[in-house]
Amino acid sequence: MTADTSARYREFKMPDVGEGLTEAEILKWYVQPGDTVVDGQVVCEVETAKAAVELPIPYDGVVHALRFDEGTTVDVGASIITVDVAPGTPSQAPAAAAPATEPEPEAEAAEPKGRQPVLVGYGVSEASTKRRPRRGAAAVPEQGAATAAIQAEMNGVPAPAALSRPLAKPPVRKLAKDLGVDLATITPTGPDGIITREDVHAATAPAPSPQAVPVAEPVPAPVAAAPAVAGRETRIPVKGVRKATAAAMVGSAFTAPHVTEFVTVDVTRTMRLVEELKSDKDMAGVRVNPLLLVAKALLVAIKRHPDVNATWDEAAQEIVLKHYVNLGIAAATPRGLLVPNIKDAHDKTLPQLAESLGELVSTAREGKTTPAAMQGGTVTITNVGVFGVDTGTPILNPGESAILAVGAIKLQPWVHKGKVKPRQVTTLALSFDHRLVDGELGSKVLADIAAILEQPKRLITWG
Repeated sequence: MTADTSARYREFKMPDVGEGLTEAEILKWYVQPGDTVVDGQVVCEVETAKAAVELPIPYDGVVHALRFDEGTTVDVGASIITVDVAPGTPSQAPAAAAPATEPEPEAEAAEPKGRQPVLVGYGVSEASTKRRPRRGAAAVPEQGAATAAIQAEMNGVPAPAALSRPLAKPPVRKLAKDLGVDLATITPTGPDGIITREDVHAATAPAPSPQAVPVAEPVPAPVAAAPAVAGRETRIPVKGVRKATAAAMVGSAFTAPHVTEFVTVDVTRTMRLVEELKSDKDMAGVRVNPLLLVAKALLVAIKRHPDVNATWDEAAQEIVLKHYVNLGIAAATPRGLLVPNIKDAHDKTLPQLAESLGELVSTAREGKTTPAAMQGGTVTITNVGVFGVDTGTPILNPGESAILAVGAIKLQPWVHKGKVKPRQVTTLALSFDHRLVDGELGSKVLADIAAILEQPKRLITWG
């Protein structure tokens, strides 16, 4: 993580705090030049596309310089703070105003290339900041062809010719080979310059006949739009969690073929059980609410139909069955939508599940959710009922096979034992990836969840 600028000054670099993320925004500095710091002291808070993380300094000393202001987006590997580890010792100080994109001193250049051990995350790579792009050509780290080309573009320099191999997934490459299409001649339309199947098919389509091209009529010059009146619009930068969520939802919606099914169910008995559990001594100290029993019902349904707990591996053309359940809970926070998950939820008792659920929600609302807590989910629950709506058509969390939306629980007229009575009723919606979950399987899972919530004793007979 660090590199010596001299025997006295140490440079602390932006670590990879999110398992492969390339940048982070500096939210807040906790120290200023001249402050004394000790090993392990938190010096700043940064926000990645997944979470806000506090960074500790790995050595003792005095802060010599802060390389970037709050609000700056910095690439992983860029020096963000200089620390004087031997204050009082005569030594030539490094230039505090030197931009992070200038060549590093010889002592740092002597370090081996590649990702180095760090205090937080998985290592750093040579990079610059978004705020100060390089001018002209610059060296690109030794990575794979696709990664190096993308990184060069992010750094503001053209990708070297040696790294211009077209980006495409294996099935797309095979399709192009079968059709005799040279990928190098195709203009990609996919994210990050990736060539899609549609691009390949478009390249094989016959060009329109020149005779068929109509003569363009003169088009009147467009009327310039009236300038926006000050105060009538506000532009909000899309970054951090919101940017990552938007990209994930677009990718999921247009990759996995979604199917959503609905069921309305009488949950009066479940609501009675919630009240009974609140006074149970075994549930003392934990929060008991309807979401807890919905989560347990989903876990039981997955146990009865394990094929629903899977993911689609596009590259390998395989369905990967998960023999564990990392249960995601969608949480609305001031930083945006987060979906942390409860690891190995299938192995937890009801009190343990309640404790994990309470910790997950409170941590998310406090903005302390770690990147690791949001990785590896298998299925998700989104409780839209807390906003008073009946239900929704939830979009799958990328890499997962199903998501359950829970609507508001309302007192409604319901036929019960042959008579119309007021009952507690809710509507459930289950969205699933139709590539690996067919209609029968999805219907059985949703029906089981509804049956358990209607007769919660099935948690015992089925669980």
